[in-house]
Amino acid sequence: QVQLVESGGGLVEPGGSLRLSCAASGNIFRLNAMNWYRQAPGKERELVAGITNGGSTNYADSVKGRFTISRDNAKNTVYLQMNSLKPEDTAVYYCNLKIYYSGYRGPPNYDSWGQGTQVTVSS
Repeated sequence: QVQLVESGGGLVEPGGSLRLSCAASGNIFRLNAMNWYRQAPGKERELVAGITNGGSTNYADSVKGRFTISRDNAKNTVYLQMNSLKPEDTAVYYCNLKIYYSGYRGPPNYDSWGQGTQVTVSS
């Protein structure tokens, strides 16, 4: 139903910045959240940041103050501005869309994932 395509990953030195983008195609309902997850080798996928269609945001404690998530609802695009990057931020970053038919409480009714984009923080 919905395709998500990430871009903007790459290699950056510690302390540097990157901006990830995720463009969604297809119908997106009003009650939805677009999220960024990441997964490093040998570790479980974790939520980095999320934003609802109304602009409510949440962040993992490890990225608070360094990362900023935003979205352009007209373009169905979500962004992740990553500043002060650390080697521990190295991972594959995945864009995610969750749609809620009846409200944000409880599990989503639709869950879609992008293909992932590699972020490597190294000197």
